[in-house]
Amino acid sequence: MPDAARDSRLHRRLVDSLHVEAMLLADEARAYFDESGRAEREALDPLDRVGFSCESLKVTTRLMHVIAWLLTQRAIDAGELRLRDALHPSRRLGEAPVSEAATVEVLPWRARGLIETSADLHRRVARLDAAQAGDTPSDSPVRELQERLALSF
Repeated sequence: MPDAARDSRLHRRLVDSLHVEAMLLADEARAYFDESGRAEREALDPLDRVGFSCESLKVTTRLMHVIAWLLTQRAIDAGELRLRDALHPSRRLGEAPVSEAATVEVLPWRARGLIETSADLHRRVARLDAAQAGDTPSDSPVRELQERLALSF
């Protein structure tokens, strides 16, 4: 099998896997922040409740940026969008809002887990976005393959 076809299949499987992960996380975040986390939010003092609400928005923002980027990758794989068009700044991965450690540490453990998991997912996709755009130096083909494999686990 030619390298380009193998890379394309690997890319498609990676994008599909990340898409499933992002959608499951988005559903979990929605269920928690909109429903089951309400009692935990109400138990916080007023300033921490504001932090809880801000962090829920940050989680949503990270996930929506990731999902939009993954849908762009699917459009490339389907031949609906050229790679060079996907490299336009409007189609690149959006910046992730930063969570303040002091704010996060007082939140319930489920909220902290969603915050950390969304930030981790965004970081992983950001590495793919940077690699696709050529923003990262390539040490060697072997190193590049190791990094791609590491991203898929």
